Amino acid sequence: MEQEKKASAQDDETVIPKKRPLNVVFIGHVDAGKSTIGGQILFLSGQVDDRTIQKYEKEAKDKSRESWYMAYIMDTNEEERDKGITVEVGRARFETETTRFTILDAPGHKSYVPNMISGASQADIGVLVISARKGEFETGFEKGGQTSEHVLLAKTLGVTKLLIAVNKMDEPTVNWSKERYDKIVEKMTPFLNSSGYKKKDVQFLPISGLLGSNLKTRVDKSVCPWWNGPCLFEALDAVEVPPRDPNGPFRMPIIDKFKDMGTVVMGKVESGTVREGDSLLVMPNKAIFTAGYKAVLHIHSVVEECEIVNNMICIEKFNDFSQLGRFTLRTEGKTVAVGKVTDLPTVGENA
Repeated sequence: MEQEKKASAQDDETVIPKKRPLNVVFIGHVDAGKSTIGGQILFLSGQVDDRTIQKYEKEAKDKSRESWYMAYIMDTNEEERDKGITVEVGRARFETETTRFTILDAPGHKSYVPNMISGASQADIGVLVISARKGEFETGFEKGGQTSEHVLLAKTLGVTKLLIAVNKMDEPTVNWSKERYDKIVEKMTPFLNSSGYKKKDVQFLPISGLLGSNLKTRVDKSVCPWWNGPCLFEALDAVEVPPRDPNGPFRMPIIDKFKDMGTVVMGKVESGTVREGDSLLVMPNKAIFTAGYKAVLHIHSVVEECEIVNNMICIEKFNDFSQLGRFTLRTEGKTVAVGKVTDLPTVGENA
């Protein structure tokens, strides 16, 4: 009888596969619609009810921002709602039949690029949101906007797969125009290629974050007769990312911590497996220093001024742990260099 129960339990585990976890960062120029898309995804996946949406609609109307109510689902603090821009990395979760997603809503304003880097460093895949509205795509991509810098940073931080969501296709200046969509694809493709993204690593699709078109279900042919590709949910489910090694040494860059009946840390497991009762070694990660500032070093979840040479940070060789072996140098609000850690001094060597 006990053997039958064990066999039944094993069968149940076989019948009900575990969903894969996947972190998705939404990146792109300010006002491209990232937070609105994130909010719409949560609404369509049943994470937000109608009453909450009605509350946000009223709140947005009171602030004379009627079309931004969906963004309020992701932008939760008053500063973000008053300014109409994302400041901190928003986090939320939703599930499909095969995948358990964590949304990371990165800020698009150039003043908050360090926060965007923090979000991208936690991601497995990225969704680059581009506004199709006349003038907005050009501002974000061609005139020193954040579209190009976000792409470069995402690649440097280990985001190897990109979905490019051409948003605001419902705008009167666009009206689901295939010509406008194709023009954006034509301009973006060479840049993505030069940034290190191969054709197989990127996928374009048209959407409307405000209306929810082509997000959970494919856009109606009466609205967009020329689109025969997947919706965003289908594209996300189909993305394949390199698996992490569950048998390797445990590595988890700590992103945040808070106290609730003890200290709780939050991070992304890059390698290995952790179980209750395991003993872990926590290595130092100090805050940013200001003395002698010349540039800021970003590597996985660590941010350090590169002139400081006497302070320890946790890094790995790129060939050993690619996610922990990339770095970015920024100064005066611009990315000036990206690189990989090719070698490290051994114990006893002078740094």
